[in-house]
Amino acid sequence: MSSSTNGVRGTGSRLAVDALIDDPKTRIIVCCGSGGVGKTTTAAAIGLRAAERGRKVVVLTIDPARRLAQSMGLTELDNTPRVVKGVTPMEGAPLGGSDGGGTGRGAGGELQAMMLDMKRTFDEVVLAHAEPERARAIMENPFYQSLSAGFAGTQEYMAMEKLGQLRAAEEWDLIVVDTPPSRSALDFLDAPNRLGSFLDGRVIRILTAPAKVGGRSAMRFLNAGMGLLTGTLGKIFGAQLLTDVQTFVSAMDSMFGGFRERADRTYQLLKAPGTAFLVVAAPERDALREAAYFVDRLAADRMPLAGLVLNRVHSTGAPQLTAERALAAAEALEENGSEHSSPEAELLAAGLLRLHAERMQIMGRERRTRDRFVSVYPDVPIVEVAALPGDVHDLDGLRAIGDRLNGAA
Repeated sequence: MSSSTNGVRGTGSRLAVDALIDDPKTRIIVCCGSGGVGKTTTAAAIGLRAAERGRKVVVLTIDPARRLAQSMGLTELDNTPRVVKGVTPMEGAPLGGSDGGGTGRGAGGELQAMMLDMKRTFDEVVLAHAEPERARAIMENPFYQSLSAGFAGTQEYMAMEKLGQLRAAEEWDLIVVDTPPSRSALDFLDAPNRLGSFLDGRVIRILTAPAKVGGRSAMRFLNAGMGLLTGTLGKIFGAQLLTDVQTFVSAMDSMFGGFRERADRTYQLLKAPGTAFLVVAAPERDALREAAYFVDRLAADRMPLAGLVLNRVHSTGAPQLTAERALAAAEALEENGSEHSSPEAELLAAGLLRLHAERMQIMGRERRTRDRFVSVYPDVPIVEVAALPGDVHDLDGLRAIGDRLNGAA
């Protein structure tokens, strides 16, 4: 792991989440990290806490598990922001005044949530940037239908498109993004470049060439070469698929530049001072290794990292009772018993002592894993979020996570 922290915002060891969400200059918070570390719950908890502290917030999730809708009391989420009911002003929150960005920050804090619909977002882009007849031809094209429904990288790129749309709408003073559950968290940042490489690729250039070459002789020459090429590709991919691709590319040709331009604009938005990245990880070796990759990448791209959320950290109400002492006490009870209790109570007590010892051992491993990360990235602020005894399924659960994000035990 590299120890470089260029582009990292903030110093010190503790991440102050309330200070981050109360700052009117913070307009976008991106929760990123590997899968299964609690990004969705973290994004929802931050969105709720920010709304109850007076901000007008929209949470964009790309998580297909739909846990966000359930925890916010919504029957479903789709591509349109929906108002979350039950948001109440937080006592002691910085209510009133103005955020300086044209949106009031009084007691009227509001939370909306939405889930990315990849195909619908792609359709919206086509409808917005193509003439009606051409848009219809594109959306009826079989290759487009496959591309918009599940082509590798499309989800990440459309997440960037939707983020750009939300920011341009200027309806919210804070946007919280839950990044896609990709194999690698870096896919979200790489999506614009991958799409650009696809649009600028050799096959795409060849397929668009006939429409860009002038003159009959040039066209005859090119068509002869294209005939040989498409014949070869047709044998590999199938003639109908190749025809669909050629038709799609021809219809989309005028829009390719727009895709690249918007991707670059959103990428620059992610690097702007009003954006803050929160890397979410569990106190496990693989999750923190992925977090380290992301910290290095953000530093290399000079993107604003606010800090690390270390999620689901184990804790105990009896930290003074070490694992060794607990095991010794359990063994003593099992071997010698106690004159003041029944055998059943002794077995129960011994079992509880062994469970406590196991918890203390887990805490020790987590602490060592955390310390290794801190030794390499001493300037990355961290907040540890204690694990809840059960799953988060309502607003109260999200509030409990929000309290922990702010440092509550």
